Amino acid sequence: MNWYVLYVKPQSEKKVASALEKLGVKVFCPTLEEVRVWSDRKKKIQVPLFKSYVFVCLPNTARQQVFAVPGVVRYLFWLGKPAVVRDEEIAAIQDWLSDEAVADVQVRTYTPGTEVKIAAGHFKGQKGVVQEVGRKRLKMVIKSLGVIVEARLKDLVK
Repeated sequence: MNWYVLYVKPQSEKKVASALEKLGVKVFCPTLEEVRVWSDRKKKIQVPLFKSYVFVCLPNTARQQVFAVPGVVRYLFWLGKPAVVRDEEIAAIQDWLSDEAVADVQVRTYTPGTEVKIAAGHFKGQKGVVQEVGRKRLKMVIKSLGVIVEARLKDLVK
């Protein structure tokens, strides 16, 4: 049996994992605990570590049974074949998640129009509005200085 990566509809990772478990499929949906803040309260919620992905362990002959679950879109492919994840890699993710240091991790996503503050570097303390987001950097407009700055994601706070 191999571990495969399923691509699922956004924000349906936990529902799909639960439904697959009811079908008897071995599922791994890694999550992190995150504190979300609303105007009236704070709440700890479980968010998926990999958005829109769920890992399933099943024999190659049983791969089609997952499509009976609403929310499953397709398998992730690599070089024309369904991507296979080694047991060691799944174990490494599980070990990392069980580590106490993970409790300090904050997952932040930035979208254009979001106001952010630079926490490190030459422009430390400056506030700006996100204009464009890349994998490790983003461009933001600092109106008070009249400039567009490119900053590393790790140097920002919301």
